[in-house]
Amino acid sequence: MLRPAPPSAQLTRRTLLASAAGAAALARVSILRADEPTIKVGFPVPLTGPYATEAQDQVRCAELAIAEFNEGGGLGGRRAELLARDDKLNPGEAATRTLELIEKDHADFIVGSLSASVQLAVNNVCKQRNVLYNSISQSDQIDALPDWSPVTFHEALTPHMTAGAVGRYAFSTFGKRVVFLSADYAYGAEMVAGFRAAGAPLGIEVLADLKHPLGTTDFSTLLPRIAALKPDVLCLSNFGRDQQIAVRQATDFGLKRTTRIVIPVMLYTARVAAGPHAYEGVVGGTSYYWGIESSVPSARAFNDRYRRAYGNKVPSDYGALGYAGVRAVLAGAKAAGSTETAKVAAALSGMRYDFYKGPETYRPCDHQAVQSLFIIGSKSKDMANAYDVFEVIATDPADEAALQSCAAEGHAS
Repeated sequence: MLRPAPPSAQLTRRTLLASAAGAAALARVSILRADEPTIKVGFPVPLTGPYATEAQDQVRCAELAIAEFNEGGGLGGRRAELLARDDKLNPGEAATRTLELIEKDHADFIVGSLSASVQLAVNNVCKQRNVLYNSISQSDQIDALPDWSPVTFHEALTPHMTAGAVGRYAFSTFGKRVVFLSADYAYGAEMVAGFRAAGAPLGIEVLADLKHPLGTTDFSTLLPRIAALKPDVLCLSNFGRDQQIAVRQATDFGLKRTTRIVIPVMLYTARVAAGPHAYEGVVGGTSYYWGIESSVPSARAFNDRYRRAYGNKVPSDYGALGYAGVRAVLAGAKAAGSTETAKVAAALSGMRYDFYKGPETYRPCDHQAVQSLFIIGSKSKDMANAYDVFEVIATDPADEAALQSCAAEGHAS
């Protein structure tokens, strides 16, 4: 006669059966989650060419935003991935890569660009395909009609904001006789317009408005012309390697003996590459400098995440925009509980956030990020470490009054 199993054995079998059932249920959930589509963020940036250094840091920072989203559970278990593509700093190439990201790779969102003209080409494709686009490059035009659309967002500052803040500081501090030297494409033209708008109420005298092609390596024909005009201020509106070369050659030429050089977007990467001597005495603007971590908790958190991931280095200004641009669209998806374009756009419009530099919000009329801007001076001595290259001279807090009005951009409100 078989004896009944002791209570301890029965409990063990019941526990095993329950555990097996639980494991089977978890397995089914895991299978279901594995079958759910990945949230794909297309990221066209110029990985080669004169802006490659900045673009590569944008990718590094964007990957941090992806990892942070996934570590936080994603969207109901759905994970995100970054699809970086080289737009070669060319509008046609950027449009082709963006179309591929949308139609072939089925990207849910597009974030990226590092040129005013390129971002307009990307935005046009996204408008036509109704895919949400968050630009991380400076532009005034992308906020305005007819280029803007309900699926267009702009995480970067605008030239009106940047050149306006730098111009007001420089023309009040250094003098009003001004020469403009700018890259001959949309970025340079919009920066000059921003400087002129800021300078007009201050009574600046524009002595010359000089332009150079993208990728210029020799400014020797322009520097004597600038020196002969004896301006108080040279407003240098270019980017990447163009900026490094122009500042270095202006320094070697001796232009700084009579003229202060100001740069609307003074790049961390360019300053590190060109060194302290080339940038000595130069003042500019930036959307982000890692050194604000001493007073901004979100900057400290972002910098620490970057340090852990990338060998204790610090993020660059335009790299930080890659992080913010990607993190914003994923935050919008999480708030909407969906990756559907209209729902995410609605969640982002007016959203208030603090990802890396203090409070920001997307203005509802044009989806422009209202944010702080920092006036910085390049340091040539008393640097605490190799990354301590700038001093924050002044901070313009987030203020919608610094933006072009919605009406001026063609919006109803």
